[in-house]
Amino acid sequence: MSKVKVTAFSVSLDGYAAGPEQSLDNPLGKRGHELHKWFFPTRVFQKMYGSGEGTQDIDNEFAERSFDNVGAWIMGRNMFGPVRGPWPDGEWKGWWGPNPPYHVPVFVLTHHAREPLTMEGGTVFHFVTDGIESALEQAKKAANGKDIRIGGGTSTVRQYLQAGHIDEMHLAFAPVFLGAGENLLAGIDLPKLGFTEIQSTQSKLATHIVLKKK
Repeated sequence: MSKVKVTAFSVSLDGYAAGPEQSLDNPLGKRGHELHKWFFPTRVFQKMYGSGEGTQDIDNEFAERSFDNVGAWIMGRNMFGPVRGPWPDGEWKGWWGPNPPYHVPVFVLTHHAREPLTMEGGTVFHFVTDGIESALEQAKKAANGKDIRIGGGTSTVRQYLQAGHIDEMHLAFAPVFLGAGENLLAGIDLPKLGFTEIQSTQSKLATHIVLKKK
């Protein structure tokens, strides 16, 4: 059965999933890169953006699992890029170059319409202007029975959590305190939403927590 899931989502010990002052030069916000130190050395990441080599340890296992059975993604506009307001042109095509790592349809939440954007490798960005429910409905159709991954950013995950749509989450807690930024779980009662921890695994760079809805 198709699931809506959050996977490989990095969080600080004080709950922040991005640092403050995100920008073109600092897409993860100040010190935001520190949350992803577990992911950068993995074979998964290095195959995307590095030498093709990389670690094949617990962190890489979770990174690989995050792509399993994904038929569509949903992300917020901030995750797609730093452009604000109406799209000035079609120049901005995401952070990831001509061949983004998704290779399936991706539904981008935005207030401003834009034509679908076809990239190499099977990634097609669809820009959804009528809210999270519409994006989820479209993603489910596109996924054709596979899972839908909520990619971020923080606000997008929170919206789907609060709406009760997420079935499973894998959070990677980095051993850092950011002190400011975008907090993932502030004001959210996970037990009340039906989540229970089913796995806890620690590596040198992160504590991986998997939660499922009862």
